Amino acid sequence: MDEEDPKPPSPGQLSKIPSWISLGFVLGALFVWALPEPKTVAPEPAAPESVAEPAPPAVRSGPAPLSDIEVVFAEWGHHAVWSHDLAEVALWDIETKSFSRYYEVLRTGENYYFRTIDRLTRPILTHGVKVDGPLLYTETEAMRAEWLQEKRQEDWKMIRESNPLKPTPPGRIDVRSPEASPPPTRVSPAPGTEKR
Repeated sequence: MDEEDPKPPSPGQLSKIPSWISLGFVLGALFVWALPEPKTVAPEPAAPESVAEPAPPAVRSGPAPLSDIEVVFAEWGHHAVWSHDLAEVALWDIETKSFSRYYEVLRTGENYYFRTIDRLTRPILTHGVKVDGPLLYTETEAMRAEWLQEKRQEDWKMIRESNPLKPTPPGRIDVRSPEASPPPTRVSPAPGTEKR
C-alpha cells in the first residue's frame, strides 16, 4: 500500500493561541513548582520568666484632689441649692463611671470652701436642672416637700380639668350637651330594603 503524505491540518483546526504564549505559561508553572517552600522560622521560646500579672488600673487611695471640684463647680455651681450658705453636690467620677465623689460646699461671700463627705444627707434635686451635667445637686427636705405638694396640686388640677363629668358653669354651653348639637335627621331606608 502506498502511504500517502499526511496533509497539513487546515487553518480551522490549528490552535488559536500562539505557541510562545503556551511555552511561557508552562515554563512559569515549572518555575513556581521548583521554588523551595518558605521555611517558617519558629519563634525562639522565651526564657521562662516569672509571669507577672498586669498591674491593676490605678485607683485613688484617698480622696480626690479638691482642684477637680473647684474647676467643675466654677462652671456648673450656679445650679446649687443653698440652705444657710451650705450645699451638697455629687461629682461624676471617671474611674467609677458614677456620681461617687460627694462634697459639701460652704459659701462665704464670693468664696467657696469644699469638704469631702462620705454620703449625701439631702435628697437629690430631680427637677429644674440639666441631667447631663457633671454634678448632682441636693435640696433640703423642706424644699422637696414643698415641690412635691406643688406637683400634687398641679396633677389634681389637671385631673379635675380633664374630667368629663364636671359641672358646666352657667352661661357656657358645653360642646357635648344636647343643646349644642344639631337635631338628628331621619334617614330613610334604601329602596328595596324596606320591611315587608
